[in-house]
Amino acid sequence: MANRVVVTGLGVTSPVGNDIDTFWKSLCAGKSGIDTVSSFDVSDYTCKIAGEVKDIDFSQYVDLKEVKRTDRVILHSLVAAKKAIDDSGLDLTAIDQNRAGVIIGSGIGGLQTLETEHTKLLNRGPGRVSPFLVPMMICDMPAGRVSMNYGFKGPNYAVVSACASAGHSIGDTFMMIKCGMMDIAITGGTEAGITPIAFAGFCSMKAMSTNNDNPQKASCPFDKKRDGFVMGEGAGIILLESLDHALARGAKIYAEVLGYGASGDAYHLSAPAPDGAGAQSAMKMALDCADINASDVDYINAHGTSTQFNDKFESIAIRKVFGEAAEKVNISSTKSMTGHLLGASGGIEFIASVLAIRDGIIPPTINYEDPDPECTLNYTPNESVKRSVKYAMSNSFGFGGHNASLLIGKYESSEASN
Repeated sequence: MANRVVVTGLGVTSPVGNDIDTFWKSLCAGKSGIDTVSSFDVSDYTCKIAGEVKDIDFSQYVDLKEVKRTDRVILHSLVAAKKAIDDSGLDLTAIDQNRAGVIIGSGIGGLQTLETEHTKLLNRGPGRVSPFLVPMMICDMPAGRVSMNYGFKGPNYAVVSACASAGHSIGDTFMMIKCGMMDIAITGGTEAGITPIAFAGFCSMKAMSTNNDNPQKASCPFDKKRDGFVMGEGAGIILLESLDHALARGAKIYAEVLGYGASGDAYHLSAPAPDGAGAQSAMKMALDCADINASDVDYINAHGTSTQFNDKFESIAIRKVFGEAAEKVNISSTKSMTGHLLGASGGIEFIASVLAIRDGIIPPTINYEDPDPECTLNYTPNESVKRSVKYAMSNSFGFGGHNASLLIGKYESSEASN
């Protein structure tokens, strides 16, 4: 019999708050975390805005010496993982370490380190490049470092699927606990891509918003005026457990993970397939995996990037999958407030979906002022809505045609195993 999988711990660093309470209150209040970039000079860039993580002292969580030789992408994961474990009340001395895993995704890894060390190479020669370059840069190191910190010796790896990385990480973790490969795992995503080279690349693609004079209005998913995404950074880390493991230790349970869908567009490097065909497949798979009807879903945390094609095709995909029920489901893009955390976006958005179930509140899509006639669903415009949420879906889609959908439900002890 397959294991049921539940959420028992949450941790976050984000542009709208570095603890769960602040993060969630900010989203529900429609508070934007987007402003002019402060970490480097953006004078020559067409996009000058981002959702930076502020008011965080990594040395409170990691030894100062380690902070200096650890990339920001890893530091975010270490902080959020500690918060998730603390939140879960897990007794690390009482678990089977061989059945505890870590699966954390990142789209681009330690890009800041690569830039810094490449500059040293060009200006000062190969002998001055840090011996920590590779372990600071590679995408699997957030998962590796978290596993070392807590002695988790089960499955341990990173998922790299661009902006679907965290979604796929959570989905893989769900399936592995469900089939009995491990009892407990730390999962989610981390990203720290607000760097000169990443900005230059996305600006050259004309993918990011240039609404620099109104940074808090720049991310406007599904709005007719949208002109590109706004980059964010941070980490969303979740503790998942088999239900039996959670009950045995008396854990508090936020929600239950019920379904997972993953698909590929096989279409284009950066554009989604027409009519969101891959997104449709992922959502249908998640519903089938959970064995629930689309009409039962109360909330969809959309990928909603504030780009022309994504928002249009995701809306079409939802309408095709949900049929008449598409008119009744509340949808929102929390990227309107946090910006797009790339590989970490699915982590913080999964957390937002879990909290929507817990509190019966749908966070809004802010900056929705001029409806796009090609996006005609209920995007929960501008203000949060109170609504009982039994089932929520979280969508994540990435460059390369990677799609992930996760289906989460309110935990009910009397439900049959899925």
